Amino acid sequence: MTRLPLVVQEPTPPRTPLVARASASLRGFLRSESGTAALALAGVLVAVCWANSPWSGAYHDVLATRVALTVGDTTLGMSVHGWVNDGLMTLFFFVVGLEVRRELALGELTDRRRIVVPLVAGVLGATVPALLYLAVNGRSPEAVGWGAVIGTDTAFVLGALAIVGPRLSTQLRLFLLTMSVIDDIIAVSVIGIAYSGHIDLRALALAVVFLAALGGLARAGVWQGAPYLVVLGALWAATVASGLHTSIAGMLAGLLVSAAAPRRDAVEGAARLVRAFRQSPMASVGRSAQRGIVRAVPVNERLQGLLQPWASYLVVPVFALANAGVELRGGALADAVASPVTWGVVLGLVVGKLVGITTGTALAVRLGLGRLPRGVGPGSVVGGAALSGIGFTISLLVVGLAFDDPRVRDDAAIGVLAAGVLATALGALAFRLAAVLLGERSADLPRELAADVDPARDHIRGPADARVTLVEYLDFECPFCAKATGVAKELRLHFGDDLRHVVRHLPLPDVHPHAALAAVAAEAAARQGRFWEMHDLLFTRQDRLGREHLVGYAGELGLDVDAFVVDLDDPTVADRVREDVLSAEAGGARGTPTFFVGRVRHEGPHDAASLIAALERQGVAHGTTAP
Repeated sequence: MTRLPLVVQEPTPPRTPLVARASASLRGFLRSESGTAALALAGVLVAVCWANSPWSGAYHDVLATRVALTVGDTTLGMSVHGWVNDGLMTLFFFVVGLEVRRELALGELTDRRRIVVPLVAGVLGATVPALLYLAVNGRSPEAVGWGAVIGTDTAFVLGALAIVGPRLSTQLRLFLLTMSVIDDIIAVSVIGIAYSGHIDLRALALAVVFLAALGGLARAGVWQGAPYLVVLGALWAATVASGLHTSIAGMLAGLLVSAAAPRRDAVEGAARLVRAFRQSPMASVGRSAQRGIVRAVPVNERLQGLLQPWASYLVVPVFALANAGVELRGGALADAVASPVTWGVVLGLVVGKLVGITTGTALAVRLGLGRLPRGVGPGSVVGGAALSGIGFTISLLVVGLAFDDPRVRDDAAIGVLAAGVLATALGALAFRLAAVLLGERSADLPRELAADVDPARDHIRGPADARVTLVEYLDFECPFCAKATGVAKELRLHFGDDLRHVVRHLPLPDVHPHAALAAVAAEAAARQGRFWEMHDLLFTRQDRLGREHLVGYAGELGLDVDAFVVDLDDPTVADRVREDVLSAEAGGARGTPTFFVGRVRHEGPHDAASLIAALERQGVAHGTTAP
């Protein structure tokens, strides 16, 4: 369940002091799924080796060392192990909550139709493992450990997917991430409800007050991150005093930090402040520019950017170090092999996750409740379900909470580690069989331009035989499409006649209700040879794209208004827009702006510098050949 950002094509977060001094290649590796999982695995290996070395006593002594925080007459003290599990992990779950809230507001979970299949898969993926564990241990006191098999370690799963899965697996990764949201909610709820101690109602009421304060900060539009972190610290202390496990407090706190897309006016304001600093490089002006840039980035995203590296590079490896030190000497491994707890954990994670997720996915699709992401086949689902048997973080956390007997705890931990190895091997086998038997060698959207550029049909700026080609799918109501951000102008200034810029339509009516009609208006203007004039004008009037406005713009441009009105209602004009939408979908475009550099869909940032670099690479690779 170790988390990575749920957004597939987000810019790389800013460097933090944790990795700032590392080489560029090392930083890139650490930011990958494989690198994050490797750090956690390193923590596991160090813990196991230390716990079974001649210095094992030091390992347990360090974890048992009591550390106290005293403020006046109030003292909060716990062992090092407790500070890790109840302290650092609160930060971890806070980041999880931030990510879930962002996905609900802006990501895949905004479209509730896409939730159903991963929802059913996630619920059965938690239920079936618990039932299998109870089938083995249900009549013994060790039945309390059923929560150890319900969670999936997302970072380990994605790391394993990068190694043993298809080379292109963005869509499968997205499906697994969406399902992990459901997994997180279930797992954290189980820990908070089933594995908390005696509840102090007064402290719990105080924790509720701090939760309300977090919600109040969000509703008041507080943009600084520090107040949220201060209230989080107070919430954590109250939750510890209440006896409720801090994981649920961290998750709820993250969910209360509102997420929103950057506002266009805030971005433009920040740009004006930066220009002012360039013209007058004074400290006060620089501070204003810095503050403006910070305010333009929503607080949810800024807190994720600040805390995610700490959660991935510090919290999870330290948690692994503190919880994976199982004793393997003196026949402990043989005892674990004979223990029902070990086999209950292995059976629940390896078999239960595979059966539960695969069955839930197939059931939801068969009943017509939803469909798999485009590009993801049944074989890829089986492979992803098998990898989901890597429990690790939540599993080890529950093991520590559920069992008081050190021997039983070690048996369960060995089961968790063994399940991770077996699940990875089973996933690799499933992906291999899917490739050989079903031809599923990719689990990604198409990446190539579906319809070649046609000078007789397409809207093109630049020579037809230009050295490089940029195809842009845009939405006239999208605030960050190329014309609105000035990217297209910068590209033309840089390349001159070496660039042909092709514009196609991809209106998004679910989020931009006037975009489809605006696209039709541009095509109606094109019938009178004025597409680009209407294109430029629409981007300056994005808040006024109603029918009456569009007719007014036709008059403003000197078009034949009567003919323009007729064309607005002409089905063949709407069909022209629809053809662009179909070609966008066939090429894997799902949002705006989407760019194709030559024939290949551009991924990652679409600022002018990034697109210039991509276009230069295309020019080097393809010379003057245009698609």
